[in-house]
Amino acid sequence: TMKNPVPQAASLLLEKLLLLVHVRPLPAGSGGEQPPPPAPGYYDTSCFKRGDLLEVPRTLFIHFGIYLGENRVAHLMPDILPAFTGDRRQIQQVVTNKRLILGVITKTASIRVDTVEDFAYGGSILVNHMDRLFEDQVLGSEEAARRAEKLVGATAYSLLWNNCEHFVTYCRYGAPVSFQTDKFCETVKMIIRDQRSVLASVLVGLASIVCLGLAPSTTLPTIFIPFFLWMAG
Repeated sequence: TMKNPVPQAASLLLEKLLLLVHVRPLPAGSGGEQPPPPAPGYYDTSCFKRGDLLEVPRTLFIHFGIYLGENRVAHLMPDILPAFTGDRRQIQQVVTNKRLILGVITKTASIRVDTVEDFAYGGSILVNHMDRLFEDQVLGSEEAARRAEKLVGATAYSLLWNNCEHFVTYCRYGAPVSFQTDKFCETVKMIIRDQRSVLASVLVGLASIVCLGLAPSTTLPTIFIPFFLWMAG
């Protein structure tokens, strides 16, 4: 007999939801802290130019940033801390998973400037890989960098409307777009349309609540399925 693929797809959806907001698996005994980034000089930044769009492919998602020159990258990350303090020293510390997840729930983020090592965390870096998708829409490199610099600081976070990909496409191409969010929403719609699995519907409802920052204790997951489709469509 053929196994029902919907529960497997729902499980993948939940995993992808966490990866889309950049949650990284932590080693045992890490206490919720991120592992240290590679040492300075790990990346050859001589091939990067100010205003370049940097991509770091992960297992199921891509993290994006705008290179500002002098080993500095502006990128958007969910983070609860800017909602409580304006102390730049505290905010500039490496974002832990706890800060990140709370930022997703409260829809709080910051556009921060980090070294290439802190931004990429050992991953391979693609440069201006998205230019081929936008053709004549590419803005000047200096314009892209200036847009990124102007936006540095606390900002709202939304998986659907304001994530790291929206940030970089606005800076380099003039319009906020997120292709991986579009793929995520298509996965959600595929699972919801398949009525063979009640479990899948519940999981999608829970994923919607986490994604949209809503209170699961007061709302049944199934109520949010049509709402999520409306938001995603």
